[in-house]
Amino acid sequence: MAKTKTTFFCQNCGSQFAKWQGQCTSCKEWNTIVEEVIQKAEKSGWRDESASVKRVAKPQRISEITSTAEARIDTRNGELNRVLGGGLVPGSLTLLGGEPGIGKSTLMLQVALELPYKTLYVSGEESLQQIKMRAERIHPNAEQCFILTETKTQSIFRNITELEPDIVVIDSIQTLHTDHIDSSAGSISQIRESTAELIKFAKETETPVILIGHITKDGHIAGPKILEHMVDTVLQFEGDRNHIYRILRANKNRFGSTNELGIYEMQGEGLREVANPSEILISKNEEGLSGTAIAATLEGLRPLMIEIQALVSTAVYGTPQRSATGYNARRLNMILAVLEKRAGFKLGAKDVFLNVTGGISVDDPAIDLAVVSAVLSSNVDIAVDKRMCFAAEIGLAGEVRPVTRIDQRILEAEKLGFSGIVISKHCKLPKRNYGIEIIKVAKVQDVVKHLFG
Repeated sequence: MAKTKTTFFCQNCGSQFAKWQGQCTSCKEWNTIVEEVIQKAEKSGWRDESASVKRVAKPQRISEITSTAEARIDTRNGELNRVLGGGLVPGSLTLLGGEPGIGKSTLMLQVALELPYKTLYVSGEESLQQIKMRAERIHPNAEQCFILTETKTQSIFRNITELEPDIVVIDSIQTLHTDHIDSSAGSISQIRESTAELIKFAKETETPVILIGHITKDGHIAGPKILEHMVDTVLQFEGDRNHIYRILRANKNRFGSTNELGIYEMQGEGLREVANPSEILISKNEEGLSGTAIAATLEGLRPLMIEIQALVSTAVYGTPQRSATGYNARRLNMILAVLEKRAGFKLGAKDVFLNVTGGISVDDPAIDLAVVSAVLSSNVDIAVDKRMCFAAEIGLAGEVRPVTRIDQRILEAEKLGFSGIVISKHCKLPKRNYGIEIIKVAKVQDVVKHLFG
């Protein structure tokens, strides 16, 4: 009979302890350490019949290793392809996390239904009838998608061996359990062991696997932190359940950039890809409003036109407030100091509130000039021309600094119908004829003079 061993795991970070204690020494959380029973049994891997076949790895010179560009599997979903870096890589493991009800299962079911490849969608949370009801709304005539409701990994691999799918989707990793571990589903050891078996299966068969994961109240993916280290790609599905737009980001990607952004609109028949994100990031106000300016920014390879909103008012309670949503609050304080020192605006006794519309966070320094324009517009209560956009960084000396890939930003502004763009005087532009007025400035004072005379 196999000997059982008792260990203690932190349910927050996955650290292992020899005995119980009140506080986890790794993450400093209290009352998160629980006891789990682990059964030490002989493991035969994800496929029992392969236990006798052992392959010995040998070291190779790096010059002898053949390098070929990895083949990509088109998911038929442009936004997902963009975030993944061009599509799914064979043998890769992708982890998708997000809040409950945000649309993780809907997104993955929609991808599984529209793929032309044989796809196995494994659900441990919903019944076949529930999935069928949702599938009829999204894509009722899918022929290559197979649904399996199972939580035991050995049964899942038995069905995989018979079906031989091209892509496997697991919904969710927290519901799986394996016979090799004698603990409940969702525990640290079960999540870790189930993921290890799926990784072994994916690498041996070159089958891409997509895992759906729950998140904690802090916004982190539930389970041990090592789960994010084990997989190849970690995707985050964000958004407000009270609004229709969803944002897909890559927190980790071994096969592409982590700067890409995918935007979806939640509808009754599924998630619609938003090919032009500027339609949701720029308000449709016809009349000019003070305190708004349009910035030309980049998320990965995608140019975005986003609206910056600012409100400047007299401080009522003595101490002025500085608040920024979607923008670095420290950088806002720096820009306000530059405006007071270099441009002569007395903002030290005023409340300043800044907001990036659309619910996204932007780290691109190219929106600094739009922040300056929005703050000054609200301060003097004069609207900035809504056909004007901005793309430049502000330095501590009040100089307007150039930003990268300015040509791509100008072309995007021209395509969206803007009449002018304000950039740094030191930008190097290619020799071509633009259908948009390019205004070059060197200092913050030049921007003030151009906007407000």
